[in-house]
Amino acid sequence: MPEKKFDRHTITAALPYANGPVHIGHLAGVYVPADIYARYLRSRKRDVLFVCGSDEHGVAITLRARKEGVTPQEIVDKYHTLIKDSFEKLGISFDIYSRTSNKIHHETSSEMFRELFEKGVFEEKTSEQYYDEQSKQFLADRYIIGTCPNCSYDQAYGDQCEKCGSSLSPSELINPRSALSGDKPVLKETTHWYFPMNDYENWLRQWILEGHKEWKSNVYGQCKSWLDGGLMPRAMTRDLDWGVKVPVKGAEGKVLYVWFDAPIGYISATKEWALENNRDWEPYWKDENTRLLHFIGKDNIVFHCIIFPSILHADGSYVLPDNVPANEFLNLEGNKISTSKNWAVWLHEYLEELPGKEDVLRYVLCANAPETKDNDFTWKDFQTRNNSELVAIFGNFINRSVVLTNKYYDGVVPERGELYDIDHDTIKKIKEAPERIAKSMEAFRFREALSEFIDLARTGNKYLADTEPWKLIKENPERVKTIMNIGLQIAANLAVLGEPFLPYTSQKLVDMLNMDKVYWDKTGSIDLLTSGHKINKAELLFEKIEDDVIQKQVQKLENTKVANELENVKAAPAKDEITFDDFVKMDIRVGTILEAEKVRKSKKLLKLKVDTGIDKRTVLSGIAEHYAPEDIIGQQVSILVNLAPRKIMGEESQGMILMAENVDGTLRFVQPSEVVKPGSGIS
Repeated sequence: MPEKKFDRHTITAALPYANGPVHIGHLAGVYVPADIYARYLRSRKRDVLFVCGSDEHGVAITLRARKEGVTPQEIVDKYHTLIKDSFEKLGISFDIYSRTSNKIHHETSSEMFRELFEKGVFEEKTSEQYYDEQSKQFLADRYIIGTCPNCSYDQAYGDQCEKCGSSLSPSELINPRSALSGDKPVLKETTHWYFPMNDYENWLRQWILEGHKEWKSNVYGQCKSWLDGGLMPRAMTRDLDWGVKVPVKGAEGKVLYVWFDAPIGYISATKEWALENNRDWEPYWKDENTRLLHFIGKDNIVFHCIIFPSILHADGSYVLPDNVPANEFLNLEGNKISTSKNWAVWLHEYLEELPGKEDVLRYVLCANAPETKDNDFTWKDFQTRNNSELVAIFGNFINRSVVLTNKYYDGVVPERGELYDIDHDTIKKIKEAPERIAKSMEAFRFREALSEFIDLARTGNKYLADTEPWKLIKENPERVKTIMNIGLQIAANLAVLGEPFLPYTSQKLVDMLNMDKVYWDKTGSIDLLTSGHKINKAELLFEKIEDDVIQKQVQKLENTKVANELENVKAAPAKDEITFDDFVKMDIRVGTILEAEKVRKSKKLLKLKVDTGIDKRTVLSGIAEHYAPEDIIGQQVSILVNLAPRKIMGEESQGMILMAENVDGTLRFVQPSEVVKPGSGIS
C-alpha cells in the first residue's frame, strides 16, 4: 500500500503512435495493466482519472504518410479511429481518450514551452545537422538511417537501433543516409532550443535514486544508468512542418520535439475531460495530494522518468510521478514483435476473428505479462489457459453453482446451516482473498494478483468437488443448502474481485447472480448474497477453444514468416550474356495441356500431352511435386517447341514447359493472362 494517503489518482497510459494499429505487445506492456489498476482503484471508491490519447506528431507519422502517398492528417485520422475503437471493444476504461492534433493540445503544449522560454530555461544553440539536399529539408533523427555502431545493424535510426535497443544520435551512425531520398546527407547549420538536462542531474539523482528506491528494478536501474552516464542538453525543437509550431520569434518552420509535446498530451487530455464534465483539471496535476502514475513500456522509461519530470520540475507547479510501473517486452512465438515485418497479433484483427473473447485475451496477457523480464505469447498457451483455467476452473465452478441452485431451489439462495471444517477452511480463504489480491495490485504485481483471483475460483471448484452436493441432495438436503450458499458467496466475491481483470465476464456474472453494485470493501464477506435472494439462469462464461481455431492463427503467422523470408531472399545473379541472334532462335509458343499422368518410378515427372497449335506432342516435365495431373488438364502453358527431343526414363520428351521458380522453390506455370489460341507465339 502507498505510505501516503492520496486524495486522487491520475493514471496515464503511454500515448500510442497513430501510425499503425495496436498489437498484443502494447496491450501486455501498458494498456491491460493500466486498466486493471484503474478499475481496481475505482472499485475501492478512489477518485481516479485514467487518461490516454493518440500521439499524432513525430517523424513516424510523416514517414508512414509518405510511404502511403497521403497526408499526415489522413494517417492520424485513420489510425486514431482504429485504435480508439479497438480499446473500447477490449474494455479499456479510459475516462478520456484524446489526440494530440486537437486544438487544446496545441494550445497547452505551446503555452508550456512559452512559459519555460520566458523563464529562460532553454538554451538557444546553432549547430550543424544533417540535411537532405535533394529533398531540401533538415533530417530529424528518424529520417536518418545507417549502421549501428554497437551491433552493425544497417537499418538503425538516428535516435535508436531497433535491433539491439541502443539509444543513438545521428552522428554515431556509420554510413548515414536519408530515409527520404536515400542520399548521403550533408551537414548544415540550424538553430534549436535545448533543454539543459545536465542542470537537473543532481535533482534527478536525489528525486529518483534517493526518493524512489521502491520503483521496479528495471525502471530504477535504467534511470541510474542514464544518470551515471551523465546528461546532456537535449533539443526540444525540430525542423519539420508537422507538429506543434514553436511559439517563439525566429522559429519559423520548426515544431516542438515530439517527446516534449507528447507527454503534455496527458495534461491537455485532462483539460478536455474537465471541459466535457464541468470539472476542474488542475487538482489532478497540481495538487500535492494527487498520485500521478505513468504506465509505459521499457522503451519509454527515459522520457517519463527523466525528461518529462524535469520539464514539470522546471515549470514548478505540477506534481511529479509517484511511480512509473514500466513493463518489459512481450515476444510472439519466440520472436520479437515487429510491426514492419507484420510479426504481431493485431488487436483489431483479434477482435474480428475471435469475437466474444475479449476477456480471454486480457486474462492471457495478464497471466503472461512481461513484468520483470521479456515474456512470450504463444497461441498454444492461449488455448491452454482458456480451456484449462477459464473454462475448466472458473467457468465450471460458476456453472455448477448456478445450475444446481436453480435445480434444487428454483434459483433462490438457500440458508446456511451448520458449518463443518471444510466450510470453515473455505470461508477463511474467501475472507483472505481480497486483501491478498489488493496487496499484489498495490505493488503492481498483476500476474500475482490474477493468480490469487483464479486460486479463489479453484477453491470454489474444489469445494464443490469435495463436498459433492449432487450426491448429498437426497440423503442430507440440509447440508446441501449450506454447501450451495457458500458456493454462491464465492461466486459473488469472484464477480467483484474479477472485474479489474475480466470486466465483461464479471458483468455477465453479476447479471447471472442478480447482484446490485458491490465495491471492494464489501468483499471477503459470506453474505454478499442473502438467503432468499433470487438468482437468474446459468449462462456459460467461457467456451472451449478448439484446435482448428488455434491452427488458423498459427498458420497466419507461418504465412507471415514465409512472406518475410521470401522478401529477404535475393534473386539469383544474371547468367552469361547472349546475343539477340541467340535469343531469336528460341520458338516459344502457347500450348494447352490435353492429358497429364504421373511417370512410373518417378516422384518428379509428369507426362503431358500438349496441343502446341503445330501438333499434339508429348512433353515430360519435372512438376509432379507441385501439380496434381487432374488439376492441370486444360491449362495453357508456355512451351519451347524447337528444343531437340530428349529421352527421359525411356520416354521421348518433345519440348520444354517454361516454369517460374519462386524463391521458396515452388514452381508455377508461365501463362498468358487470358486464354489464347494454341500456337500463339511468345516474343
